[in-house]
Amino acid sequence: MNLWRYLICFIPFFPSLAYAEITHYVRYQHLGKVSYGKLVEDKIYPLQGDLFSSTAISSHTINLNAVTLLVPTKPEKVFAVGMNYASHLASPANQPPPIFSKLPSSLTLSGAPINVPQGATNVHFEGELVVVIGKTVKNASEQEAQQAIFGVTVGNDITERNWQHSDLQWIRAKGSDRFGPIGSSIAVGVDYNNVELTTRLNGQVVQQENTRNMIHSPEKVVSYLSKHFTLKPGDLIYMGTPGKTKAMKDGDVVKVSIEGVGTVENVVRF
Repeated sequence: MNLWRYLICFIPFFPSLAYAEITHYVRYQHLGKVSYGKLVEDKIYPLQGDLFSSTAISSHTINLNAVTLLVPTKPEKVFAVGMNYASHLASPANQPPPIFSKLPSSLTLSGAPINVPQGATNVHFEGELVVVIGKTVKNASEQEAQQAIFGVTVGNDITERNWQHSDLQWIRAKGSDRFGPIGSSIAVGVDYNNVELTTRLNGQVVQQENTRNMIHSPEKVVSYLSKHFTLKPGDLIYMGTPGKTKAMKDGDVVKVSIEGVGTVENVVRF
């Protein structure tokens, strides 16, 4: 029993044995070169080739503090799901998921400030699970869609509510620069339909819910999207936010964490 407790203490990243098989991958720049690598504690094992087409992992390591972490993919497309938790806003489960788009240029990493655009006064947090597409897929069944999901990360769908309500489209409200904070690592092997999501504002829990309460599952969403768009490796889907949100002010710190997946934390600057 003592040995068992000792081993549990040294499982990296994860709060329980249920996450012992999770692998984390990062995209980084080192010595002028952009690469992917497998992250183990504070070491990166470089991948030989592209993350989505290669499984060859180098035996030599690079210290995490010696690299610059980058947004985990270079997506062609970034989608998001609205009204996906009854605790926030509910959409009919027997209907297609409500979909909108964000811009790849909205993506920003943990630690970067959310510089609010001029004229924005009602800016809200939205902690979310983010799905990472791993292969090209078109007209996929839900089973095929599941196979196209490479992994997941954590995100924050920053939203300017006044613009969301006034504009014809949500692109300004949802896709402005730095309105898409995202985790630096992709988690593979997570039961993404059953993980706890927590959002904290200045250290106080303001959202907390399990992803099993999503109305539209990642598989359903990917299948639906693939009927209209060719999804490609690296494309991202923000999966909707639970609970209530509220306006943030200058200097607020918003932190979104998902068990076994990661954390994204940013300060808001008006």
